[in-house]
Parts: sequence; structure tokens; C-alpha cells
Amino acid sequence: MSILTSIVKKELITLRRDPRLIGFLFFMPLLLLLLFGYALKMEPKDIKMAYVDQDKSFFSNLIKTNIWEEGYFQLYEVASQEEIIQEIRSGRAKAGLYISKSFSKELTDNAQPDLLFYVDGTMPSLTTAMKNHSSVFTDERITNEMYFLDEDAPNVVIAQDPFKLKTKVLFNPEAKETWFFIPGVIGVLIMQITLLLAGISVVREKENHTLEQILVSPISKHEFIIGKIIPYVFISMFEFYFILALGWLFFNIPFPPSAMTGIFALSIVYVSAMITLGLFISIISQTQQQAMFLAIFIIIPSILLAGFLFPLEAMPEFIRPLSYIIPFTHFTEIIRGVLIKETLLIDLIWNYLFLLGFSLLFTILSIVMFKRQLN
Repeated sequence: MSILTSIVKKELITLRRDPRLIGFLFFMPLLLLLLFGYALKMEPKDIKMAYVDQDKSFFSNLIKTNIWEEGYFQLYEVASQEEIIQEIRSGRAKAGLYISKSFSKELTDNAQPDLLFYVDGTMPSLTTAMKNHSSVFTDERITNEMYFLDEDAPNVVIAQDPFKLKTKVLFNPEAKETWFFIPGVIGVLIMQITLLLAGISVVREKENHTLEQILVSPISKHEFIIGKIIPYVFISMFEFYFILALGWLFFNIPFPPSAMTGIFALSIVYVSAMITLGLFISIISQTQQQAMFLAIFIIIPSILLAGFLFPLEAMPEFIRPLSYIIPFTHFTEIIRGVLIKETLLIDLIWNYLFLLGFSLLFTILSIVMFKRQLN
């Protein structure tokens, strides 16, 4: 029994001498609890909606006013019907509303005109939520005010249903869940591979006491850091295209010809961002166990906050800015845009630049921290 007690004491002393590990054990559950409790909600709000009102009549203003007052959709005007689609394709809007020039005339002629409602089908859960809120267009407060009497006619001339709402789901009309999940899964797998492989690269040298031998050789610190990065770049690039090919082969993920350039650029900047982050983790960690905990600490919040599972529009305003400093957020925006919506690269340029800047930042931080540890 005394031997068992001694072993228990030894392990507790070891844990006490590793304050970072103790911090992870307490801080990670607290963080995840707060994320699930406050940040992660399935019901989105403040959805950007591009609209075109060619009618500009009393009737069309009734519809727009009700949308504004309800508050779920945030309206902004564009010039044409094609521009609505382009706004949704670029990601600047998630929905669109088109009111034709003949809307009020058809309405008064009792012809039940169409009100065209565009929905981004990239994320099926968000699509469903927006369609459920489309009742704001046909609310009784609107339709009741559209009834009127014509002095030259004996009866009410507006039909019981004054107009018809036509919903058009763009880019993923069949609401295939695999089209939404598989592109994101590629990013998750690459993040795990790169953070875990690169995350133990330098710290493994420390634990095996081979770092000193490497550093006394004729190699600069810059060469050491870059040499650590390059092998994992090639490995991760292969994994990226391998997983993408499997998704295309088994789940029929779309891969339009226009996506070739965008996917190639994405593979480079995202893999580089994840590897440099993993290398930074490896440099600041003292043991492989610490590096593993740090990697997991980054992976889980990234999955929860990046719009991979939950719409960004559903997150509270004070949490949402955190999503945009996570590389995985920009990865999901790019890969879904390029593969599913065939978004123009110019519309995704800031996502690409963020990933590029992220990789440069953590390359510099890795070199600086590595030099500081050696001094």
C-alpha cells in the first residue's frame, strides 16, 4: 500500500510541476461550457438580405416595412436581380428579395403576382431557418392592408391571397447535407494532421536531447524553422487532395473547373497557416503532452466557432469577432464558396490574405520564440 501511495504522490508532484497542464485541465472545460452555453445557437438572426424593388409602390413598401420591423432580415438595396444572386454567391448576403415592376398592377388586377425570395442553400440548417421566417412576407398585417374597394366595382378586387411567394434555393437546391459538411471536414482533418504533426516536431527534439546536437551543426535558426515546415507542407498537401478526391468520389462533392485555381491557392495558404501554428505550439511547449493539449485546445473551439456546424449569424455579437481570427473560419468560407457557389476569387481575397498573413505571423513568432529560448 505504501508503494501505491508513493506512486500517487509522485504523479501529483509531476502534475504540480507542470502548471500549464493544470491550466488546460481547468480552463478548457470552462471555455467549452461557455461556448456551448452562450455562443452556439442554431437559430440565426440579422440575416443580410439584398433586395430589388422595381415597383416602389404602397404595396411593396408594406412588405419591406414589415421585414424591417420584424428584424430577422437586414435589408439593403442592389441594382438588379442578377446582382442579388451575385451578392449571395459572394457571401455578402444570405437571402434576396425581388419585387417586379408590375407587382402592384398585377395585384390590383387580381392576378396574384409572384414575390421572389432567394435563399442561399450552402448551409441547409440556415436555409431551413430562413424559409421558416419567410412568413414575414405574407403576414396578415401586410395582406389585410392590401384589401381595398374600387369605386367603379361593386366588390373587393384583391384576392384572399394577394400575391404568391416563390422561394428559390440557390447553389444547393436539393439541400444535400454532404455538400455542406464534407468540405468543412477536409479542413478539420488537415487541421488535426498539421497541428499534431508539426506540434510535436521541435518539442520531440527537446525531449530526446537532440536539439543541442542540431544547433551546434552549421545551420541557422531560420533554416532550422523552415526545414521543419517544408516536410509537413508536402505531407499535408497530399492529404488535402487525397481527402478532397475521396469526398468527390464517394459523396459526389461538386468540383467545377473554375475551382482549380481557388482550391490550389487555398491548399497552400491554409496548410501553411496550420503548420506554422503547429510549429509555434511545438516551440513554446516543454513536453509533447503540453503540445497535444494546446493542439486540442485550438482544434475544438475552431470547430465550434468557425461556422462549420453552427451558422455564424446565430452567434452573439460579442462572440462573433472571435470567429474571424480563426483560420478554419476563412477556410470554410473559401472552400464552400469555390466548390458549391463558384464564387469569384476576388470576392474571397480577404479570406486568402488573412490565411497568408496568419502563416507569416506565426513563422515570425516561431523564429523569435526559438531565438529567445536559445539565449
